[in-house]
Amino acid sequence: MTKNLIVRGFDDDTHAELSERAREKGVSINSIVRDAVDGWLQKEKKSSAPKKHHLIIYDNDDSIIGMLKSMDGLAIDSSWYRCYIGAPEARLSRYLGNLGWFDGTILPYEPDKLYSALKYCSAIIDKIAKNAKDRPVCCTDFLINDIAKSSIKYALSMERTYDNDRIAGFMFCTYKTDTLLHGEISSMVDLFELHDQVFIVRESDIYKLHITKESVHKFFLS
Repeated sequence: MTKNLIVRGFDDDTHAELSERAREKGVSINSIVRDAVDGWLQKEKKSSAPKKHHLIIYDNDDSIIGMLKSMDGLAIDSSWYRCYIGAPEARLSRYLGNLGWFDGTILPYEPDKLYSALKYCSAIIDKIAKNAKDRPVCCTDFLINDIAKSSIKYALSMERTYDNDRIAGFMFCTYKTDTLLHGEISSMVDLFELHDQVFIVRESDIYKLHITKESVHKFFLS
């Protein structure tokens, strides 16, 4: 059902110019105002959407299948644009694909080509943003773990680049524990600090980590 909207405050000059432009384009003033309102609402909706960047650490595929299933239901209920990035043959990629998630991956899938990793990842984000059509995303990234297997340093570089230019919605960067344990403590702390929240998945349980910088004195405080 349509509703009437009364717009007040236009002076004579503005109204006359609007009428002239409407005649030139062959449209009504009502349609111009309606398009302007629709455009403002879409812009407001986009600007108010959260831009979250979370880290998920897990052991194996079995441990996060249940989590992904729950995420799928929540994303559908919230009208998020569901998408993933990962190796086409990987079990988790196939699982999300079967649930109807958009595959943002660009082929050929070559995460070990570090010299072109930044350009490759940027192209993937552009592809996802284009297909989302201003809808906030719920994106699960498995590619970043495959990059980290070759170089955690390069993975951190990708994380910093995305962190400085996020897209609307939720980006979940997933890493396997064995990948992170091959790196240094400093790299792991940097990774934690580049994300809004850090989650660890253990079987069907999810734990949130709170990372704070402390002094030796805290060793002796209850």
